[in-house]
Amino acid sequence: MNPYLLSALCIFGFMCVMFLIALATKNNGVADIGWGLGFVVVTIVTYFVYGDDRFHQKLTSYLIIVWGLRLSIYLAIRNIGKPEDFRYANWRKEWGNAVVIRSFLQVFMLQGVIMFINVLPVIVINNDLTIFKSYKVLYPVGVVVWTIGFFFEAVGDYQMYMFKAGHHRKGQVMNKGLWRYTRHPNYFGEAVMWWGIFLLAIPSGHWYI
Repeated sequence: MNPYLLSALCIFGFMCVMFLIALATKNNGVADIGWGLGFVVVTIVTYFVYGDDRFHQKLTSYLIIVWGLRLSIYLAIRNIGKPEDFRYANWRKEWGNAVVIRSFLQVFMLQGVIMFINVLPVIVINNDLTIFKSYKVLYPVGVVVWTIGFFFEAVGDYQMYMFKAGHHRKGQVMNKGLWRYTRHPNYFGEAVMWWGIFLLAIPSGHWYI
């Protein structure tokens, strides 16, 4: 099967499972917890189905799995047992009787489309056996960029978690640590990580995808 089609089907199936969990729990916030796990699923499937056990494939897959598991575990710890995120709760009120279909399309399927676009470099790396050796210098560069991004996201999440754990700080603005330098170090870090993965994909023959 075409690796892009298989990846799309994996994402669709995974998002359907997340949607069913959301229906059962009446909490669309499970989409956030499933974000990182979805990438892990696609990475593992493409590596074992199409990979050739090459170093850069193992390296990229390892980086994605570490990132995805950390993010999902963190969000699960933060969200499970808590009320539905106010954004999803507001949508639930706004959508009324159409909440089921709109949740499926605008929360889970839309996130699945974005996930497919984001994960394209991983599919390319795990599927493509053609390597431009002159660009292999980008492998260490990509890892360094990814590491910087991972640091910002993981440390930023931890700092915000500890800040919110101090109930006496309610109503205050977090402007310490990494939050002193960027308004959203976790989002910034995730964007940087994916630029790192893109650099890892450039030596592959179909890098332009």
